[in-house]
Amino acid sequence: MAKKSKLPALAILIVILALVVGLPLVFLSWWWQVTIPIDPQDTEKQIIVVPKGAGVSTIAQTLKEKGLIRQELAFKIMVTKEGMAKNLQAGDFYLNKSMNLFEIAQTLTHGTVDVWVTVPEGLRREEMVAILTKSFSNQGVDFDGPGFLAASKNLEGYLFPDTYLVPKIATADQIVKIFRDTFDTKMPDQEKLEANKLGLSFSQVVILASLVEREAKYNQDRAIVAGILVKRLKKDWPLQIDATIQYALGTKNCQGKTECNWWPQVTDTKLDSVYNTYLKQGLPPTPICNPSLTSIKAVLKPQDTKYWYYVSDSGGHLHYAETLEEQKTNITEYVK
Repeated sequence: MAKKSKLPALAILIVILALVVGLPLVFLSWWWQVTIPIDPQDTEKQIIVVPKGAGVSTIAQTLKEKGLIRQELAFKIMVTKEGMAKNLQAGDFYLNKSMNLFEIAQTLTHGTVDVWVTVPEGLRREEMVAILTKSFSNQGVDFDGPGFLAASKNLEGYLFPDTYLVPKIATADQIVKIFRDTFDTKMPDQEKLEANKLGLSFSQVVILASLVEREAKYNQDRAIVAGILVKRLKKDWPLQIDATIQYALGTKNCQGKTECNWWPQVTDTKLDSVYNTYLKQGLPPTPICNPSLTSIKAVLKPQDTKYWYYVSDSGGHLHYAETLEEQKTNITEYVK
């Protein structure tokens, strides 16, 4: 019986050595090829947009499609190897084909030409300034707070709360325009027609929506509160909204301050102010905050109920009443 042939030990050793030495050389050759610039002479800038929440794979795909990198895998390896993956930012970036892979990855960690700004619902203009100042400061840019307040002087209620990608070089006037234009975009003509059906001007709708925004913490309460306020308005009842007094107190106490409690607790409903809806009939002269689309729609489609009163507990949940006696009982039970 013939013996099985065996590969000599020396041959096995040669193969192993070839793999040990050759594979790294192959990898290094590949790595060099995929990390050098696509075109060292092409310095024409491209704007690359990285959406919020985009992962490494999505970013790599975008860079490959724009012709800025050779292989998506190489980008993934680079950001992982250099510890950049968790620092990749969302925004707009200036990149070009003369940049190598490391330079591209590094730019995406800090080189955005824009600033992400999230403006929550229900803030007054001064609170927006605080958010904008912090957001721009995080990118090493000074924000013109006084300029923003001057440009938005008559626009309380019309600066739409949203998440914005704002150019670092934008002026205060331009940012105000972005916020106002967004409001107009979100408010189609149909919404203004709905206001007419209620017998209200659209400016009155915005004022009411700002009241609803501050009074109703939860969405399910907003149409009910809107219904109560519209009923009170039509019956010439005082609206009796604490938030309007808070607005007046904030304006009075925080004048010229950058950080302040803009919504102080109400301890006196006798404050002499056109915003005091305990003493003054009808709506306040302007919105008291910048409301959400949800609150505006709640005013346009108020819920008709048997209630005339409501009170908020410590968790922001509203408790409704038909009569003043029921309201007094609710105040005793829920206001601590």
